[in-house]
Amino acid sequence: MEGRRRVKLTVAYDGTAYAGWQMQPNGTTVQSVMEEALARILQEPVRLRAAGRTDAGVHAREQVVDFADSGKRDLQTIVRGGNALLPGDIRILSAEGVPEEFDARGQATEKEYRYFLFLAPVPSPFLLRYAWHIGSALDIDAIREGLSHLTGEHDFTSFRGQGCTAKSPVRSIFRTEVTRHDVPGLWSIDVAGGGFLRHMVRNIVGTVVDAGKGKQAPERVREILLARARSAAGVTAPAHGLFLWRVAY
Repeated sequence: MEGRRRVKLTVAYDGTAYAGWQMQPNGTTVQSVMEEALARILQEPVRLRAAGRTDAGVHAREQVVDFADSGKRDLQTIVRGGNALLPGDIRILSAEGVPEEFDARGQATEKEYRYFLFLAPVPSPFLLRYAWHIGSALDIDAIREGLSHLTGEHDFTSFRGQGCTAKSPVRSIFRTEVTRHDVPGLWSIDVAGGGFLRHMVRNIVGTVVDAGKGKQAPERVREILLARARSAAGVTAPAHGLFLWRVAY
């Protein structure tokens, strides 16, 4: 349409108070709050398209979204005005003009998710909303070995959450990593790939944490993958430890 421009936003949010990214009839979502704020600034309706549809309680350090508008407001006004109207747990980090064919979801080449674990006898009040507290030590080498069986292209049915609408369960994992952070007891599991099924990262984390607890051998992760049955894998790790960390194009 003549006079339309496409805008790409990089957004960060704390997902604690939201029923996920995607618009839904019951519950406040990040998308609905952002669309309302942007519509006020731009004086026109806005429909956002996101790189990844994070679930209820999941956070984003770097979510990428795009939308089309008539171009009446400059990009800095969108950033400043948007942040003035948005609640403090959602921030627009940057805005840029992109070609009309840009698609935040369809053109993403890699998405990286980071899941935080806090391993200590007593939970931290400061990490309560951002890391899964586990009160005992884990065998980190076992977690690392368990993750190693997941890299490459596989059928991830065993790690697919209920209600997933993806046409195919086949996904590619490019790399996995376990990292120790400066805060004592704080670790993270990174999983980067071309795309993910519903709850896939949380189901992977729940499964490799079982290996870290000694509940199963790390090589069993390969058998779980080949079983192609959700019942074969571990628990779904809590949503609050998960961040959409980075999106590449």
